[in-house]
Amino acid sequence: QVQLVESGGGLVQAGGSLRLSCAASGRTFSSYTMGWFRQAPGKEREFVAGIRRSGSSTAYADSVKDRFAISRDNAKNTVYLQMNSLKPEDTAVYYCATDLISWPEKFGSWGQGTQVTVSS
Repeated sequence: QVQLVESGGGLVQAGGSLRLSCAASGRTFSSYTMGWFRQAPGKEREFVAGIRRSGSSTAYADSVKDRFAISRDNAKNTVYLQMNSLKPEDTAVYYCATDLISWPEKFGSWGQGTQVTVSS
C-alpha cells in the first residue's frame, strides 16, 4: 500500500514562495501519475496540478497556472509543488495524490496534507 508524506507547508506573506514535497513509499514511484490538491476551510478539495509518470506531461488548475510548477524526482520517490506569487486565496491544506482514476483531476489515494497559510 502506498504511503504519501507531504512537507514544506507553512506561513508566508502574499507574493512569497513555498516548495511542497511529497515522499512516496510502498511502490514503484516512477510507475505512477501524481497530483496535488488543496482544500480551503469550508470548501471542497480541488485539483491543483498533476504530473505523468515520466514527468513529460503536466496539468494545472487555471487558478494556479503560471504561478505553480509541479515536478518529480523518480530517483528520490518525491513529487514537488513550487508555489510562487502566493495569494491569500491559496491558503489551504495541500494534499499529495496518487492512483490516477481519470487524468488529470481524479485520483484515488491521498496523503495527510500540509497546511499553507498566506497572509495579506
